[in-house]
Amino acid sequence: MTYCPVHEAIQILQEKWTLHIIRSLLDGPKGFNELSRAVGGCNSATLTHRLEQLEARQLLTKTVISYMPPRSSYALSEAGVALGGVVDAIAQWGLQYLHPDAEGRFHVGG
Repeated sequence: MTYCPVHEAIQILQEKWTLHIIRSLLDGPKGFNELSRAVGGCNSATLTHRLEQLEARQLLTKTVISYMPPRSSYALSEAGVALGGVVDAIAQWGLQYLHPDAEGRFHVGG
């Protein structure tokens, strides 16, 4: 199989909550609870798992602030910050092409 960077990037970014986490961290480092509130709707176990995955892929860094009580801070790495352009492109596409219907659901329209 030939290497395809689009395929590989999608494999990372398609995980639920991943882009929400990255978007939130583009504003700067956050603690776990602050990040959880910013992402909204993601349970703690899933958020922990996604953060571990993103750290393993070197898209973010985790800094342990204290062990008792446990406190950590999460920040994007250089590669994570570079995804800001991807988030911006998605936002621009959404502004241009997504429109709410009468029930508030979004659909593609011109």
